[in-house]
Amino acid sequence: MAKEIHKTAIVSPKAEIAANVTIGPYCIVGEGAVIKKGSRLMSNVIIEGNTEIGENCTLYPYATIGLPPQDLKYKNEKTGVKIGKGNIIREYASIHRASVGGTGLTEIGDSNFLMAYVHIAHDCRIGNSIAMANAATLAGHVVVEDFAFIGGVVAVHQFTRIGAYAMIGGFSGIGQDIPPFTMASGPRAKLYGLNAIGIKRHGFSDETINNLKKAYKILFREKRTLKEALKKIKSDLPDTKEIKHLVEFIEKNTRGICR
Repeated sequence: MAKEIHKTAIVSPKAEIAANVTIGPYCIVGEGAVIKKGSRLMSNVIIEGNTEIGENCTLYPYATIGLPPQDLKYKNEKTGVKIGKGNIIREYASIHRASVGGTGLTEIGDSNFLMAYVHIAHDCRIGNSIAMANAATLAGHVVVEDFAFIGGVVAVHQFTRIGAYAMIGGFSGIGQDIPPFTMASGPRAKLYGLNAIGIKRHGFSDETINNLKKAYKILFREKRTLKEALKKIKSDLPDTKEIKHLVEFIEKNTRGICR
């Protein structure tokens, strides 16, 4: 199937548009953009700069991708955005290109659902199958791991990490790393236990969930330093991939762990 470009759209001749791409009314696609097969820009979508949109993505009206970062250090260096396949990007969402001092890319994985007014700032790295509700906002250099859920009107501080399968309640402020498999909420967010229902829905076994509950208790319910708690987890709990990931995530933190 040939690509379909509405007569009111403005598409640079230097953009790479694959077959079976639909570009709707009043969209603007700039030089350097790459849009892969099956993707659809509904209307009034703006794609700028060195931006790659993967296969079978849907961008709703007024989404803006690849505009310059909101960073005073940025002086129009050549940076970009790379978005994977199967993403849904809703109305007025904004994803900025990278700034200086990072990898040069803002990266979005596959099968993510970014709801209306979501903002992803420069140099963020977003994994796969993540949901971000309306007006959730990531500052620069944030990392979000696979299958995390971020509620509406959540603000995440720069350089913070959100662990895999974590769930963050709406109207929360995230200033420290949120460990994998946990729930967090609040204006200065704190943990509220394991995301047991969420991980059960993703097919985790009862044994895995029980081991994660034990690890959570050692980390956050017993009066131990993080170093002592991690040592006990390593000695007392099985070395499953989930326990290993939780331990490694905490060991690599630089901003502190939400407690």
